[in-house]
This record gives sequence, structure tokens and C-alpha cells, in this order.
Amino acid sequence: MIERREASLHELCTLLDYIRWGASRFNEADLYFGHGTDNAWDEALLLVMHGLHLPLESKPEVLQARLTMEERREVMALLERRVDERLPAPYLTHEAHFCGMTFYVDERVLVPRSPIGELIRAGFEPWLKAEPLAILDLCCGSGCIGIACAEAFPEARVDLADIDPGALEVAQVNINRHQLNERVRAVQSDLFAGLAGCSYELIVCNPPYVDARDLAEMPEEYRAEPEIALGSGEDGLDFTRRLLREAANYLQPNGLLVCEVGNSWEALEQAFPQVPFLWPEFEDGGHGVFAIGREELLAYQSYFGAE
Repeated sequence: MIERREASLHELCTLLDYIRWGASRFNEADLYFGHGTDNAWDEALLLVMHGLHLPLESKPEVLQARLTMEERREVMALLERRVDERLPAPYLTHEAHFCGMTFYVDERVLVPRSPIGELIRAGFEPWLKAEPLAILDLCCGSGCIGIACAEAFPEARVDLADIDPGALEVAQVNINRHQLNERVRAVQSDLFAGLAGCSYELIVCNPPYVDARDLAEMPEEYRAEPEIALGSGEDGLDFTRRLLREAANYLQPNGLLVCEVGNSWEALEQAFPQVPFLWPEFEDGGHGVFAIGREELLAYQSYFGAE
């Protein structure tokens, strides 16, 4: 194995060589792509450019540049980690993109990929009645949703809440990175337990929502992510039921709740067929995000059960 690796290091010379080699190894290993890229070539390109500290938008001519032996070793080691450990690429680069912004990520948080980003770019129109001044990103993980909201609504105060101290540490890194400490704070909270006395015009939540069957069948790459942020009971709705029961108490009049439930959207519709959830359609792909107003949450509160 070592001899084969050394031979490859001498035979592969250019950036393009390593991108092609990486893509071939990724396909051979039957890796899964769902954390920023959707194919082996783009994944290899991302990792090679990161390993060489070059931007993805570099001129095409750079692909023919020869690498030093030290660069070859570093790039090959990065590509081999992707195969051997089956880690999502953002955990290897510690960088993910969301809403045109860059975020630090590691294994303490999910890799950002929510279709809610499209709603943020659209200002949550037409559901928001006015520009929000108080926003909650519940189950914030890296804080990408709340921080993107802070950029979209520059007058808003934003709370990033999560039950996991490790996730909040990552969120704080991203608050600092985007220089938003004056308007954005990280708060430890199990659902709303740490937010007593707070109220918001907009609550955005990407909670754990994967049902037991999907959790058991997930590709290895998803198993690298924190399970606390993925699974939520047999039908994936344990957290969402609690959220629906309590959210109205933390929303201001005409406030809006936006929540992602992914593939569990059918289970939610079956559980609460009377409730008028709004399901946005996404031009950029994605599904399973609902919006519902405070007044509707109050009107249908009896369907959500006792707290």
C-alpha cells in the first residue's frame, strides 16, 4: 500500500491529476455526496483546492500547475481521509457555505444545507407581515440560519439557541467571524426553557426530524454528524410536537414560525390534518419546510396536546 502510494505521488503531478485521482478513488469507494457537492468530481475539486489554499473560482490554467512533493503529500492525505473516514468534506475543510456566507463547522454541528436559506434570501415573503426586529434560530447548530437572518435583517436582534454546549461554541465562533456580537447572542436552551421572557416576530427552527427508519438507513457520511441533531423518535416528530405546543407563547402578534421537517412532512400532515401548514416550494431544491403564524398556532393549540 505504501509503495503504491509513493508511486502515485511521483506519477501524479498537476492539480488536475489529483482531482482526477481523487474522483476515481471516491467513485471506487462508493462514497455518498450530500454535504455541499453531489458528485465525486466536485468533491475532489473542493478538497484539492482547499488543500492548496486556492479559491474554487481560480482560473482554469491553474489546473495544469505542478505541485511540490510536500503539496502532493498534503493533498493526497486529505483525499485519502475522505475515503478512509467517510467524513463529509466540510468536516475536513472546517468550512461550509450557506446563503452566500462562509461558516466554520466541525463534528459538533450539522453541515449547513437547509432549504430555509432560499426563504431567508427572499425575506420570508409573503408570510412575514413586517421586517422582524427579534428573531430566534432554535436548534441553531453552527448558527448559520440565524446569522444569515441577521445579515438579511440588519436591524434585528437574533438569538441562537441550542441544547448542546458544543454546538453553541461553534455558533459563537461564527458570530465572531461575522462580527455580529452586538446583535447576535448564543443561548443554551432545551426548546424554550432557557428563553423565559423572550418573544420574537420570527422563529426559525431546523430541529432533529429524522424518523427511526431513515436514521437506520443513513449513509455513513451522515453518521459522522451529531445524532442529537438528527433523530427525533419513531416518526421524526418528537421535537416538532413540543415546538408546536409552545411556540405561540414566544411569538409576538402576527409572528411567524418556520420549521424544517424534511421527509417527515407526510407524518406531520397525517398527525395534524386540520392544521393549515403552509409548504413553500423551492426553486433551488429541497422540501419539507412549513410556515405557520402565531394566530393559527393558538387557534389549533388543542390539536397539539397538553404541554
